[in-house]
Amino acid sequence: MAQDPVKVDPAHYKVEFENAYARVLRIRYGPRERSVMHEHPTGLGVHLTDGHARFTFPNGKTEELRFKAGEIRAYPAGAHLPENLGDQPLELAFVELKARPAAKKPAPAPAAKKPPAKKARRSKSR
Repeated sequence: MAQDPVKVDPAHYKVEFENAYARVLRIRYGPRERSVMHEHPTGLGVHLTDGHARFTFPNGKTEELRFKAGEIRAYPAGAHLPENLGDQPLELAFVELKARPAAKKPAPAPAAKKPPAKKARRSKSR
């Protein structure tokens, strides 16, 4: 199974921000550098440089992408091994989306108190 890129490739992946909703990674590859197989949840890539990259997937298939600085792309969850095919550094901010935390259920309302039983009044006869 593929692993967290920050743990298996800290030379290229750095956590810039993290909370319950998202983790933002700064990804930097030098010219012709490549990573190891790892995975990401669904996310958004904010490309900071022009780039040309190849992604190799666990099934052996590959895909090449070209992108421009300033371009924002949605990426599906999955495992891959990326490689910078360019002669220039490649840099992007990648926003990994986390599952939305479960909403807290409100505390159950206290049981309604029953009013005290009324005593039956006897009518007085005259």
